[in-house]
Amino acid sequence: MSMFDSRTVMWLGFLLLLVAAVLIVVAATPRRTDLPMARRRPDVPPPPGALSRFTTAATHGAGRMMAGRGNDLQEALGLAGIRAEARDVVVLVGSIMVAAFALGLVAINFLVGLLFAFLVPVGFGLVISMRTSKRRAAFSEQLSDVLQILASGLRAGSSLPQAMRVVAAEGDEPTKTEFVRVSNELRVGRPINDTLDAVAVRMKSQDFTWIAQAVAINREVGGNLADVLDGVAATMRERAALRRTVKALSAEGRMSGWILMLLPVGVFLVVYMTNPTYFTPMFHTTMGWILLGVAGLLMLVGGLWMNAMIKIKY
Repeated sequence: MSMFDSRTVMWLGFLLLLVAAVLIVVAATPRRTDLPMARRRPDVPPPPGALSRFTTAATHGAGRMMAGRGNDLQEALGLAGIRAEARDVVVLVGSIMVAAFALGLVAINFLVGLLFAFLVPVGFGLVISMRTSKRRAAFSEQLSDVLQILASGLRAGSSLPQAMRVVAAEGDEPTKTEFVRVSNELRVGRPINDTLDAVAVRMKSQDFTWIAQAVAINREVGGNLADVLDGVAATMRERAALRRTVKALSAEGRMSGWILMLLPVGVFLVVYMTNPTYFTPMFHTTMGWILLGVAGLLMLVGGLWMNAMIKIKY
C-alpha cells in the first residue's frame, strides 16, 4: 500500500513540475516592446495569448510529426463526419489521455492511471467506428431516392454528371457530401467509373457497387440509363424492406445481448455503491487484477459470439 502511495506522490510531483516548467517557458518568452497594435489600429483583433500560442505550437508540432502518415486518420474522420484536422484531433486525444492518467493516478494508483489513459484512444476509436457505421447505413437508406433523382434528371435531358450535381446540391447527409466529392473529382478529370467505384469502397455499399456497374455497362454498350436506374432502385427498395424485416426479427436477440453484456457492469456498480470496501482485494492484489483481466476477456469473447449469432447475412 505504501508503494502505491509513494508512486502517487512521485508522479503527481512530476506532473506538477512539468506544468511549472511549461508555465516558466511561456512566461519567459520574450515580448515585443513596441507600441501595441491596439493603440495603432483599434480595429485589429488583439494578438493571441500565451495559452493560444502554446496550443498552436502543439498543433503544428503534431502536424509535423504526422507528415505523410496522417492521411488514414483524416480519411477516417471524414467517413465519420467529423470536420476537423487530424493534427487537432491528435492533440485533443493526447490532452485527454494526460488528464485521464493524472485522474487515475491521483484517485487510485499508477496502474489505473495507465488504464484510463489507454481507454481514451480506444473509446475515441469506438466513437469513430460507430459514427462511420451510422453514416454508411444512412447512405444505403438514401440510395433509392438518389436513383430516382438521377433517373428524373436523365429523362429531363441532363447528363449524368449534371444529375449528380443536383444530388450534391439538394441531397441529405451523408449522400450530399459523397456526391460533392464525386462532382469535384469529375471536375478535375477523374474517370466516372473510378470515382463511383471509390464511393462504393469507401461506403462499403454493395448497392452502390451495382450502380457503378450499371453506369459502366451503359457507357460501354449504350441504352436507356434512366430505365436501368429505375430497375436498380426497385431492387434496392425490396432489399431495404427485407433488411428492415430481418432487423425487426432479430431485435430480441440484440436486446438480450446488450442486457447480458451490461448486467455484470451494473451489478458491480450497485455493489460498489452499497459497499465500497467489498472489491478492495480485487483492486489491490495480483490475483484480483488477473481475475479482472480474465473476466474482461470472457465478456469480449461472449459479446463477439452473440454478435455473430444475431448478425444475419443475406
